Amino acid sequence: MAITKGYKQLLSEARARIRTLTLDEAQAMLDDPDTVFVDIRDVRELEREGMVPGAFHAPRGMLEFWVDPESPYYKEIFGSGKQFVLYCASAWRSSLATATLQDMGLERVCHMEGGFSAWKKAGLPVQSKAAKS
Repeated sequence: MAITKGYKQLLSEARARIRTLTLDEAQAMLDDPDTVFVDIRDVRELEREGMVPGAFHAPRGMLEFWVDPESPYYKEIFGSGKQFVLYCASAWRSSLATATLQDMGLERVCHMEGGFSAWKKAGLPVQSKAAKS
């Protein structure tokens, strides 16, 4: 099987048409009531590493279903009209997810440069995500 478009090209194409926030820009939006940080990492990553304080967890595998009002899995938070800042570990999944949500018609969506790894490395606030018992 020949891959005609690899992940590097997909990332490049997505990043050319989405908004990427610097860590400073993202941090400045942290307490904005009109902004929702959306952590798209796997729950095990959240339990292991923590998350941006107040972030909403929407696993990458369910994101499109949670955003679409026609889906039986729709989450009302995505119809709030707020600004959504997506992030993953290193800004790869969030780049692709942001582009996909824009394609779906969600207008106020962007992602965070460097992802949660960069956020944590910069010493920005982190909250723990307790493991379910």
